[in-house]
Amino acid sequence: MVLATAAASIARDKYKTTLTARNHTGIADEPAEDNGSDLGPVPHELLLEALGACTAITLRMYADRKEWPLEAVDVELDISKDGANTTINRRINITGPMLTTEQHSRLIEVANACPIHRILTGPIKINTIE
Repeated sequence: MVLATAAASIARDKYKTTLTARNHTGIADEPAEDNGSDLGPVPHELLLEALGACTAITLRMYADRKEWPLEAVDVELDISKDGANTTINRRINITGPMLTTEQHSRLIEVANACPIHRILTGPIKINTIE
């Protein structure tokens, strides 16, 4: 089952890459210090944005389904590499003064089950096809 499709295309502009998914278009690039034009996020940032968006959306959907008084979710992420080890730090700030301690704890558990989190922490196979 295909979950999503997307495309990336680069021409002669260093390193401006056009991204498309469904009827949406975006740009990825590299910063000026890496000879890019800094017109969009770098690929690592896109990866973090995907995890952050999935986390926030998953928590909103879950709270809405449970009719919990969740006001906002803010997710901040960073990625670092130390030798062969890559670490993503995800800080989740849940706002909802009427949420119980149990509801808050459950939302953190649910964050670890968002689809992108599961993809990133599970076995991944990437097929390159010409």
